[in-house]
Amino acid sequence: MTTITLNGEPVSIAGTLPKIGDQAPDFILVDTQLQDTCLKKFRGKKKLLNIVPSLDTPLCGESARIFNYRAGLLENVAVLVVSADLPFAQQRFCSVEGVDRLTTLSMLRSKDFARDYGVLIETGPLAGLAARAVVIIDEMDRIIYVQRVPEITAEPDYEAAIAALMKN
Repeated sequence: MTTITLNGEPVSIAGTLPKIGDQAPDFILVDTQLQDTCLKKFRGKKKLLNIVPSLDTPLCGESARIFNYRAGLLENVAVLVVSADLPFAQQRFCSVEGVDRLTTLSMLRSKDFARDYGVLIETGPLAGLAARAVVIIDEMDRIIYVQRVPEITAEPDYEAAIAALMKN
């Protein structure tokens, strides 16, 4: 079990964070049309997974806006924001914020994604949500970048993530 912090207080995380070079764990998440979506839907593209606790918080919303703009300008990249939010709330966020270059996916039906990607918060006030992380997967579904943010209230390293996306 891994420990990170929320406002300086320790919280336990379940699962194992994938390592660079690993085959990305498959997933089934729910899109805004309440349809199951899996990793293979995005095969042939690089995938930036911006994993957040909830788009209904200022920092999570900010990271979605930043990746929408920055990664959305790159060719052949699918920007996926994964949270425990209901698909309706994710869709509302995108509409209100003008976020239109990314795909939101919900852990509505299962926490398997969070466990498989090593981000399932097990203790503390956010138990059941996902810890903040960025995972980048290449066109052949291999992990090429991973960052699980050690303090949930801190931002991810946007520059490092974008640099990883730009590598051939």
